[in-house]
Amino acid sequence: MGRRGKNLSLIAGCLSALTLSQFFGLNTSAQAADTVVVRYGLFAESVPLADLQTAATTGEFPRSLDWLTKRLSKEQRRSLLGTLRMRVPLNVVTLSRLLNTQIGTTILNDLSTALARKDKAGANALRAALVLGANSPQGLSVLSFIAAYPSQRLEINLPQAVTVMGSLNNDFWRTQQLMLSLSPQLAPQASQINLPFDPSQPGKANVQVENWNLNDQKHNRKIPVDIYWSTAAESTKPLIVFTHGLGSVRTELRYLAEHLASHGYIVAAIEHPGSNQNHVNLALKGKTRIVEPQEFLNRPQDISFVLDEFTKYNQTAKTPLAGRIATDNVMVVGYSFGGATALALAGGEFQTAGLKQTCRNQLASLSVGTTIQCIAQELPESSYQLRDNRVKQVMALSPTTSRIFGETGLTKVQVPTLILASSADKSTPALTEQVIGFSKISAPKWLAGVIGGTHLSVKDPSTTLDQADQPNTALSGGEIVGEQAADVRKFVKAIALAMAAQLTPEADTYQVFLTPDYAQAASTPVFPFRIVRDIPPGLISMEK
Repeated sequence: MGRRGKNLSLIAGCLSALTLSQFFGLNTSAQAADTVVVRYGLFAESVPLADLQTAATTGEFPRSLDWLTKRLSKEQRRSLLGTLRMRVPLNVVTLSRLLNTQIGTTILNDLSTALARKDKAGANALRAALVLGANSPQGLSVLSFIAAYPSQRLEINLPQAVTVMGSLNNDFWRTQQLMLSLSPQLAPQASQINLPFDPSQPGKANVQVENWNLNDQKHNRKIPVDIYWSTAAESTKPLIVFTHGLGSVRTELRYLAEHLASHGYIVAAIEHPGSNQNHVNLALKGKTRIVEPQEFLNRPQDISFVLDEFTKYNQTAKTPLAGRIATDNVMVVGYSFGGATALALAGGEFQTAGLKQTCRNQLASLSVGTTIQCIAQELPESSYQLRDNRVKQVMALSPTTSRIFGETGLTKVQVPTLILASSADKSTPALTEQVIGFSKISAPKWLAGVIGGTHLSVKDPSTTLDQADQPNTALSGGEIVGEQAADVRKFVKAIALAMAAQLTPEADTYQVFLTPDYAQAASTPVFPFRIVRDIPPGLISMEK
């Protein structure tokens, strides 16, 4: 996502193009497809590639496509044109590496079931067409894929293609179905809550930012850190550490860092060199992997290293900041991939032994966030414990949990934990990535829900400017960000401040802002908010 949203959308866009290509295609090979054939039992319809190219160029569908377009609404026809024109900006080296990984091969095998072929070379044909399409002058698109498909005709088994398309990001759709079935249970009850103040409003302190560059020689990692603080900061308040999502930057929650710092907290926003925006940009150019398996371990170790450095600084530096940093009383706030990092520091155990089984097939039906976790199956040990006892509390915003923590890893979380879930999150669907994981935590916990929120809704507007031009697919796009998500960020500011205060003498004063009544009071017509301490009875059994 050159921002997280952008880079992960490119990855998701690539996966979407894989599936969409089975309906309408892309290419340039010695024996290239010039026709798409859609089969339904004994019946078949043919679409010349030239007619699809004409539609993409002129915006008008030729009569040869009447059998299809007459069955589509105006909006669906517009979406089809957008699909035909869509480009996936991955170079041939990057795409080839992606498709030749274990995960890439599994996805191709899943998608190839929609092809009508007499042989069993569907996955290889898809791989060849995608690589050749990416190498064409116009780059990878649906049309360049068809043109590169190594057969005169690209034949699609329509019933099976519908099944494949219907299973895309299955966890997201399961979340939507569950939300519909639970809507009566989630309806707010009448409440007359008296709030002492508005925790979403800024504090009185003037915030300043220091930029540090730390060097972890043991792990050969250079770690940038932005420190938000004010002269009101004192060691009686916890140090708050931010850990970002995959392909993102340390400023992704800048509004939240400034808010907390204005209330006298010290916030350290760190950047992980093996999974930040720069790293993923290099991966998209074919110069490295999207993420190395070791990065799952490096990220928690980055935070432990930064805490060590802060401890030394407290003891030796002669500056106004020295002595104020509460390195033994830490709250970690993690977003997405960073949410998993935060939970690991809280005691959650990475359980990689089962990944080879759970990641073996049907990856095409998974969300981007779920699929990324499968990379950890390459780690050598069966489990990893990365608990840092200095971490006393965590907030995990839209975390990835379903695969990496196995069946019991989250039962080992040892500190109070707040998990935030957004009902319209495609990247880390709420049901599988947050709700089920939350149910396994035995430590004091809160589940905050944003009904109608998307994966990027919590992010600082400066890091989501690219979302306006992103295609809305089953895997990505359709994000509610910027001014449209202002209410979501306001809610996050309030509950984050209340969570931080639980590690101070003011805990009781702020407790009211972590209640269902406050969530109801903070709700807006666009974004109803919910806070629960336990999962409603029967919810998990309904999912199963």
